[in-house]
Amino acid sequence: MNIAGLAIGITCASLIFLWVQDEMTYNHNYAKRDVLYKVYENQTYNGKTSTFFGTPGPMWKAMKAEIPGIKNTARMTGDGDNALFGLGEKSITEKGNWADPEIFSMLQLPFAKGSAANVFAQLKSVVISEKMAKKFFGDTDPMGKLIKLNNTEDYTVTGVFKDLPQNSTYQFQWLIPMANIDHKQPWMTIWGANWCRTLVELEPNANVAAINQKLSKYIASKTKATNTTQCFLFAMNDWNLHNNFTDGKMDGGRIQYVKTFSFIAWIILLIACINFMNLSTARSEQRAKEVGVRKVMGAGKGKLIGQFIGEAVIMSFIAVLVAVGLISLAMPSFNNLVQKQLTIDILDPSHIIYLITIGLVTGLLAGSYPAFYLSSFNQISVLKNIKIKSNAGSGFIRQSLVVLQFSVSIILIIGTVIIYQQIQHVKNRSIGYDKDNLVYIQLQGKQADGFTPVYNDLMRSGIVANAALSDNKVLEIGSNNDNYAWDGKDATKNPLISWQNVSPQFISTMGFKLAAGHDFNNDARIDSNNVIINEAFAKQMGKEGRVGGILREGGTRPLTVIGIMKDYLYNDMYGQAAPLVLYNHPSGTSILSIRFKPGVDIQDAIAKAGAIIKTDYPGYPFEYQFIDSDFKQLFKTETLTGTLAGVFASLAIFISCLGLFGLAAYTAERRIKEIGIRKVLGASVSGLAGLLSRDFLKLVAVSCVIAFPVALWLANHWLQGHQYRINISWWIFPAAGVAALLIALATVSFQAIKAALMNPVKSLRSE
Repeated sequence: MNIAGLAIGITCASLIFLWVQDEMTYNHNYAKRDVLYKVYENQTYNGKTSTFFGTPGPMWKAMKAEIPGIKNTARMTGDGDNALFGLGEKSITEKGNWADPEIFSMLQLPFAKGSAANVFAQLKSVVISEKMAKKFFGDTDPMGKLIKLNNTEDYTVTGVFKDLPQNSTYQFQWLIPMANIDHKQPWMTIWGANWCRTLVELEPNANVAAINQKLSKYIASKTKATNTTQCFLFAMNDWNLHNNFTDGKMDGGRIQYVKTFSFIAWIILLIACINFMNLSTARSEQRAKEVGVRKVMGAGKGKLIGQFIGEAVIMSFIAVLVAVGLISLAMPSFNNLVQKQLTIDILDPSHIIYLITIGLVTGLLAGSYPAFYLSSFNQISVLKNIKIKSNAGSGFIRQSLVVLQFSVSIILIIGTVIIYQQIQHVKNRSIGYDKDNLVYIQLQGKQADGFTPVYNDLMRSGIVANAALSDNKVLEIGSNNDNYAWDGKDATKNPLISWQNVSPQFISTMGFKLAAGHDFNNDARIDSNNVIINEAFAKQMGKEGRVGGILREGGTRPLTVIGIMKDYLYNDMYGQAAPLVLYNHPSGTSILSIRFKPGVDIQDAIAKAGAIIKTDYPGYPFEYQFIDSDFKQLFKTETLTGTLAGVFASLAIFISCLGLFGLAAYTAERRIKEIGIRKVLGASVSGLAGLLSRDFLKLVAVSCVIAFPVALWLANHWLQGHQYRINISWWIFPAAGVAALLIALATVSFQAIKAALMNPVKSLRSE
């Protein structure tokens, strides 16, 4: 039991620490990570500051030329753009970026083929990953080969870079020179449009604070209009763990989960060590006569201490070896759970040090108390069977450790339930539309311009209820503008309004409801100066937030409100609906959404829709995603937190019960003659079982009293980060307490009943 409990504890802690190590070493594949930054922007609207990572197109060159301390700059598009690449009959959609050539010097990508110095020497060049090269060319050398982008232009493969690790922010499979697109739209060259990401490399000794001071009003200095945008540098070392901003200031992020799970790992390890110590201490008291004999035979106190600590350390290292085997067995399932590719490398110095440290520390902790306690016995007293007074203190320590174990386990149980309830609370709230039977396709090139025949064919298929185009996925809208005006607008307020272009079928396809007015006309030209707004924006517009109200874009272009749509949730599922404007402008959109009819066989429907798409969009693959799956992905981290907390809470309870089981066996063994006498005097089996169980159940009850207020404080602290949060149910606490008591009762009862059923003749027989 000692070895099993400790091995399971080390296994749990090690798996968590491997996950933590992976998170803490994010972007360590970039040698210059300590001097690499992104330019972020803080924009204040109506007194609320929001943080964005889009920047103006001209910013990168101007920064490098005008701000001391900046060694290099480069632009990249988005967080990854899906593009279709074709080679003969083969077509594959891969995610990548358009970027400036300086990106290679800054990121120092390792190349398998080609050289970073000249891979962008020609405009129509493309650099691809080893993975993408394998998909297209197999074992053939891809250098100099042509692949077609979005069924339009040929690009020459000029380099192949080695695949990026999973714990890298950048996961692009291709890079193409930014010069191919940075002039396609007029707004790409002005300071008032934020569309690209600006990566910055600083000089080794650059003063970041001084550069941020210059960046603070940098955009405002380049524009004639009033601009409150404040720029700052965001370090690559913080991209993964500190990526959350509240009111313009860095405020947590994934680091909170790293801290939480690190804490859980140490707690589970502590519970396992407590078990080890408890059982070692309990069993050690039966070795009192052995100590007496050894002392009589000349063993000194130091040798006895060394013996007991040595035994504990050996058992601890056996548990470590068992844990290594358990980790190997559990790793595939754990990787599937956390969606990573973690490995344990026994030859890794950090892993060796960790395992040795765990073995030594656990052995020393578990062996120290019984070693010093037993070695202090007086050999004459022990051999004369004089009762050792220190036993009471030993028992108190064991009881305190049991209370600590179960307190932590109960806190984990309560925390797991509350996390689960919060996630379900948000998932089950009304989001304003029906996400079932809804799929979307990322459009490439000029596919949106050929929507009409596709729409007609889909509607004739008998499986499609509706279909529509939009700029963005319904759950994520990335376009916004603060340049709207209306009569009666408060001049001191400048709200940021989200917007997107859609086709006339968008509202009906999504299942949105109109609170007032009417939908768009099927002829988009009729609605060239009309818009539909949501209720959140209508409230901000006051009297003009009505059907027939006039909204002026850019302060001059008048737009008539023809409909007011009921609010729906997008971007922030924990918050409230944000203001939104829809334009009937399907040209150039990038998302095709398809809603299938209720009751259809979804796989059959997808197959039929795919056949239509492939026929009407020849040369383009049919690659779809479910909106419902995207919705679930928004809660990926929270769901993982709840799942892991539940798994490790269960294991913590299991480890605690192992210890309780061992202590119950030890207690029953110590009181075996008392039980025999009671049976002779007429005690029943149930009465004896209750007698032996009572003390342990009292300890669990004390654990509940300690755990409840701590769990309540932790739950409230965690929920403070959510705008839309549950009210903690009172029943969770007694339910967790009852569950812990029942588990403890089941654990202890086995040993108690076993002892109570023993024949008193055997238990009372003298040595």
